[in-house]
Amino acid sequence: MKLPFPRLAVCALTLATLLPPLPAQTPPAPASTMPSDAVGPLDLREESIDQVLALVERFTGKTVLRPQALPAATITVRFKESVTREEAMRALETLLNLNGVALTPMGDHFIKVTALNLAKSEAPELIDGSTLALPPSGRIVSKVFQLNFLRVAEFMPQVAGLLSPNTGSPPVIFEKANAALVTDSLTNLQRIETLLNRLDQPALGGITPKFYTLHFAKASDVVNKMRTILSGALQAQLGTATSYNADDRTNQIVVISDPRQIAFFDDLIGKLDVKSDPNTRNEVIYLKHAASKDVAQILSQLVAGQNNAAKAQESGRPNTMAVTATAPAAPGAAPAPIAVVPAGLTLGAEPSNQFSTLLTIFADERSNSIVVSGTVDDIRLINDLVNKLDILLAQVRIEVVIAEVTLTDNASSGISALGLKVEGDKLVGGQATFAGGTATNVTATRQATGDLDLAAEIGLTTTPRKSNATILSVPNIMTTHNKEATIFVGEQRPVISSYLNDSTTTGTTTGTGYRSTVSSKDIGISLKVKPLIGNDGSVQLEVTQEVNDILGDITIDGNPQPRIGRRSTSNFVSARSGETIVLGGLQRTSKSKSTSRLGPIPILGDLLGTRSREDTRTDLVFFLRPTVLANTAADNAPALQQIDKLSPKERDPIRNAIGQPLPDPKKQSSR
Repeated sequence: MKLPFPRLAVCALTLATLLPPLPAQTPPAPASTMPSDAVGPLDLREESIDQVLALVERFTGKTVLRPQALPAATITVRFKESVTREEAMRALETLLNLNGVALTPMGDHFIKVTALNLAKSEAPELIDGSTLALPPSGRIVSKVFQLNFLRVAEFMPQVAGLLSPNTGSPPVIFEKANAALVTDSLTNLQRIETLLNRLDQPALGGITPKFYTLHFAKASDVVNKMRTILSGALQAQLGTATSYNADDRTNQIVVISDPRQIAFFDDLIGKLDVKSDPNTRNEVIYLKHAASKDVAQILSQLVAGQNNAAKAQESGRPNTMAVTATAPAAPGAAPAPIAVVPAGLTLGAEPSNQFSTLLTIFADERSNSIVVSGTVDDIRLINDLVNKLDILLAQVRIEVVIAEVTLTDNASSGISALGLKVEGDKLVGGQATFAGGTATNVTATRQATGDLDLAAEIGLTTTPRKSNATILSVPNIMTTHNKEATIFVGEQRPVISSYLNDSTTTGTTTGTGYRSTVSSKDIGISLKVKPLIGNDGSVQLEVTQEVNDILGDITIDGNPQPRIGRRSTSNFVSARSGETIVLGGLQRTSKSKSTSRLGPIPILGDLLGTRSREDTRTDLVFFLRPTVLANTAADNAPALQQIDKLSPKERDPIRNAIGQPLPDPKKQSSR
């Protein structure tokens, strides 16, 4: 293989004639202290990497340390005029970087040569301070960039595309320190530093705060009013960074916005902070029908629920508004903001439909009134609610007949034993007896006069007074809508509820004593009715029946205690006013035996006498007839008709006592 010796000789001759010789006795000085001797003109045409590295040694006076293998490349460069050694070195470093070769200073006497993609791991020069003061070059260096406002984890991935792909060195991010180490050419680091100087700035640039001290209104009330006014389409005319909050401690409103919008807030807050009537007033609302304690509880729960919902909505509402709308401006001029002027805005024109935080409600049970303290709107809203709550609830009179029916072997229930026709728990017919026969499933129709009580009406269509049925009680109860009424027929029996042994020892004598706690137990029939009265005259009844019987005695700790049998049912039925409801099924079976003695000898007489055993089944049947009252004189007509059936000696005192005397027949005849 022939080497191009003539060409090398010419190149060496050219370099020898272009570069002045260095003194042999003087050691090479560092690059920063090298004399700025002129170099050039210089013309390199397709020279090898070795020739360029020889020039680097001559320009710097340092020894070049290089590996065995370097990228194969030829370099061409021409200096048309003389340049300094430093400028020539920057040009050669840039040419070597473009061809995949990097130079790394190693102190004052050596320069390390590596492949460009390995320069990041060969300890490149670390620049401390700004890179903008250094001359631009392709020299591979490193720098730590410290960010003040931007997040390094968000900014550095965005500038990674600006780095040289040949170095193969992505930024090393130190997220906790909000810094990054970047290794690249000096020119690229200068570009990154220039970007950071522009972008790493406070986000509130151009935003100014202003504090408004209020003289009459409360700061939080004014801020809530402003949020109501500046909603909807008006949000589009305020900037994203605009916020306004209340400081009730100093009664100030803190507004942070663009200075061009301060004039708008000056005018708006100035018109809201005006002297007016006292914020709160007191009023006593007297109730006519409802209980003040119940109404106050309902109103307090309503106010608390609405205030909690308003607070939740307020906490979820952002403080910033939409982007500021700008009007078109002339080229080169700053965009002018559109004036934020709510057209046709009239403050306080419409009353509020929300309770304020100043509202308090108390119940005065002595006078059955509600004491309210709050704003004018609060008192108006409370008055409207009280007028709707303080109404006279519908009333109902419930006639009750409790019958005990003795069942035969053929009867399954007291209803069937009485021959009643019941559909949907309502009495619609029974059986009737007439001359020569009996009719069953006769439909019952109440007379239009309505002068029969429930017991008498049952007597027309049923036979509750025959030998197998006994009417135990015929009570009447009156109650109102959703108010429970109770009927009890029976007696109270003493029952030992606890038994305590009080044994005491005195010397050698031990005394025994017992202490008992006695309580009363209701023994009888209990009926509880809670009606729900509809506007159409319908009545829904929640009926609870309970029967307690004495089944016998049992001895506990030497004390006889009654054995109590309990039967109970719970029903929910619907009926129209005047319909009769029939409820049964509380059956009981009692066993009895008897002996007929023959002769005076006790045992022999009992053995020779007759004996009998009998199982008796009984069923309790409840008849209920609700009648919705109209709160007029007609409600008392059935009761007066029953009074009029009494003898005059009994009737007249009762009529006079209730203020309903009979009219004088002489006066009526004179008319």
